[in-house]
Amino acid sequence: MDMKDIPVQRLKRKRRFYEDISFQVFFGIVIGVAVGHYYPDIGKTMQPLGDAFIRLIQMVVGPIIFCSVCSGIANAGDMKKVGRVAIKALIYFEVITSLALVIGLVTINVLQPGVGMNIDVNALDTGAASTYITQAHQFVSTSAFLLNLIPKTMVSGFANGDVLQILFFSVLFGFGMAAAGERAKPMMNVIDSFSAGMFWIIGLAMKISPIAAFGAIAFTVSKFGVGSLVSLGKLVGEFYLTCGLFFVLILLPVTYVSGFNLFKLMRYIRTELLLVFGTSSSESVFPQLLKKLEQLGCEKSVVGLVLPGGYSFNHDGTCLYFAAVAVFLAQATNTALGWEQQVGLLLVLLVTSKGGAGVAGSAIAVLAATLAATNAIPVSSIALILGVHRLLSSAFVVVNITGNAVATVVVAGWENALDRTRMQAELDAGYIEPDIAIRKTTTMGT
Repeated sequence: MDMKDIPVQRLKRKRRFYEDISFQVFFGIVIGVAVGHYYPDIGKTMQPLGDAFIRLIQMVVGPIIFCSVCSGIANAGDMKKVGRVAIKALIYFEVITSLALVIGLVTINVLQPGVGMNIDVNALDTGAASTYITQAHQFVSTSAFLLNLIPKTMVSGFANGDVLQILFFSVLFGFGMAAAGERAKPMMNVIDSFSAGMFWIIGLAMKISPIAAFGAIAFTVSKFGVGSLVSLGKLVGEFYLTCGLFFVLILLPVTYVSGFNLFKLMRYIRTELLLVFGTSSSESVFPQLLKKLEQLGCEKSVVGLVLPGGYSFNHDGTCLYFAAVAVFLAQATNTALGWEQQVGLLLVLLVTSKGGAGVAGSAIAVLAATLAATNAIPVSSIALILGVHRLLSSAFVVVNITGNAVATVVVAGWENALDRTRMQAELDAGYIEPDIAIRKTTTMGT
């Protein structure tokens, strides 16, 4: 039975609070903070727990993107619709990310957390940053970035975990399947069955997500501690405020105009938001988010096109990070950066922010590439923010995930591919796990 055919009110049942996976993840984060703070030696050994979970998810993200995009294009049927959805999504992505960059630049210039630090770049220990500085060179060339969209072999993108290459191949293969028409149906059945197997793995992985969140946050707190917050507390506070302003000034009006409640949507995906906050990895929730948006009432073909595209091109939180940190480093190192140069920085960021898509932990490398491209702010100054990068990334991945969920619902609404009655019922009732829903329905049937 299709989950969209099951009335939400029939599925709602009294559940013990500790059965909710979001509570379990939150509990894991709280315990992780306590262990990392009071028992740092133990906390430093907990990193493999978070890394193992992320790798388990990364293992299936590529195949799931492939299945989702191919299914989305094939189910759309009309190639004009596919093109229309893609164009609308890309326009939305560019507008929202541009607004994020503007908010990031304005806020950092108003609050000026880096002014007065008077950091001597030559005195910084750039050893830890050398890897990121080296990686920066691969992002500088726009032509190299565009050429890198095309994988060298059919499986290169999957082997390297490169989301843009996977997306490129998946779109072409999806168009080929759509052109084949009826002859492609057996292959589509294989893809659907393969996708079901991948989601079974995701369901298994989610059972250990509270442990993963515990391990990741325990390691972060034990390694960087409260000292990092004190030394660069102004930047951390400014950035969290900037993220809050983005929710209030951009996402809240967008969702209001689109006819749904932002905070109810965030409650609906709260497990995913808590998980990315703890692990600082947006990839860790892609499969779950895909299923939730379909259950919310978004047409499968639109979700299969917009969400993977959002993971590649719609980095709202990361854009806030780039704008805030780049100007902060200029302030901290007493680098003169006028408005003309900041506008140039914004234009560069619009390009380089897409360059790290699919590269785990690429934010600092892309930031280094941006600084190298502007040739104004010393690239070696990124060593200054390495200690608090994890604290900043926990915030911007939450913004990224929320922004992509909002984008998918908005574009689905534009395409009349959104069951609004279903969406309102789901948002009011809150997310109900499919296995619980199916058991409940089966019991009613008997």
